[in-house]
Amino acid sequence: MKRFEEFLNGSLTAYQAAENAKNYLSEKGFLPLSESDEWHLKEGGKYYVVRGGSAIIAFTLGKSAGYKIVASHTDSPCLKLKENAALSDGEFTRLNAEPYGGGLYYTFFDRPLKLAGRAVYRTESGLQAKNFVSDFNVVIPSLAVHMNRDANDKFAPNPQTDLLPLLSVGKKDFEALIGNPVSADLFAVCAEAPFESGAEGEFLSSPRIDNLSSVYASLTALAEGAPAGTCVAACLDSEEVGSRTRQGAGGDFLSAVLKRIALAQGKSEEAYLKALSSSLLISMDNAHALHPNRPEKCDPTNRAKMGGGIAIKGHAGGAYTTDALTSAAVKTIFDRAGVKYQTFYNRSDMRSGSTLGAISLGQVCMPSVDLGIAQLAMHSAVETILKSDYLEAENGLKAFFASGIEIKDDRVIL
Repeated sequence: MKRFEEFLNGSLTAYQAAENAKNYLSEKGFLPLSESDEWHLKEGGKYYVVRGGSAIIAFTLGKSAGYKIVASHTDSPCLKLKENAALSDGEFTRLNAEPYGGGLYYTFFDRPLKLAGRAVYRTESGLQAKNFVSDFNVVIPSLAVHMNRDANDKFAPNPQTDLLPLLSVGKKDFEALIGNPVSADLFAVCAEAPFESGAEGEFLSSPRIDNLSSVYASLTALAEGAPAGTCVAACLDSEEVGSRTRQGAGGDFLSAVLKRIALAQGKSEEAYLKALSSSLLISMDNAHALHPNRPEKCDPTNRAKMGGGIAIKGHAGGAYTTDALTSAAVKTIFDRAGVKYQTFYNRSDMRSGSTLGAISLGQVCMPSVDLGIAQLAMHSAVETILKSDYLEAENGLKAFFASGIEIKDDRVIL
């Protein structure tokens, strides 16, 4: 768990998450690839490739009828700084920011925030993108209850006036403070360190549990398990804002990697399409746990309970990709490995959140199932899971990658 907590703490944005994933994979013997180079792959090899600095796909190469894929996302709700971010009235300098994703933004007040992401600088040979993390904190101060008597009844933060981090007293040259980049993708993100809670330290609370818990579990399962065949951990960006970027599930990153793997294996276009039909994709994104104070918010018979193991997410108006065949396949794999699991459905009168599985299928169409760890306070600045559920996720994904699974029409061969 310590290594996982370090990953959460150090992966402030998708850029840092991809960098930390790359470093971890390199330690485990995975070799780097570049999309701009030719790929020379060997059977039994372990590889990774990064796109846009914020998405990473790792894979092991082996003989198999299809691919076993776990897809997750590297981004989390936060505040994105706009260009010309310094906003000064002479008394203070604030940072002009906008919401990134559907965050629970009242939780971002009065917490330590870091500025992090990627900045582009001029060099003698052109332009160079570099990851950036501020060496200082900023804060979004609440308005005192004496000046906002309705704060405990109906306060809703206005994103343009209430969610601007405080940088300094008086005027401050913000561009100089970050090294005068030509342009930047910078975010204000929660800088609180992960911490344990509960009478026996059984809970883990941290920023970015959604969805870095899935990212790290998939990478660990691939690197430290016993993967059989061609196994893929696809850690993609931009899910919180719709995935419609070149490094998101709506782009062609995953399909391009799978095609290049097929070419390296000497497969024809028809063989590649056959491989997709025999594959299984796990869309790994967290589920809402039964809330101790508001149990009525959950489905009557399909509640994701903390301690219940991996949640298999059922149909939710097209948001999830699970069907009976793919659900039965992962249940069988988990049963054989002794991995705990449960089913999760949203209440029928509540709209579910989106995930990257359905969007991924627009690029690489294959059988798919949505899974996740049950968590509390999704999209809050600090979220909470049960540590044992995270470990079940790791074990479940290890069992998936180690399995011999082939899907043929309405049959699953295990």
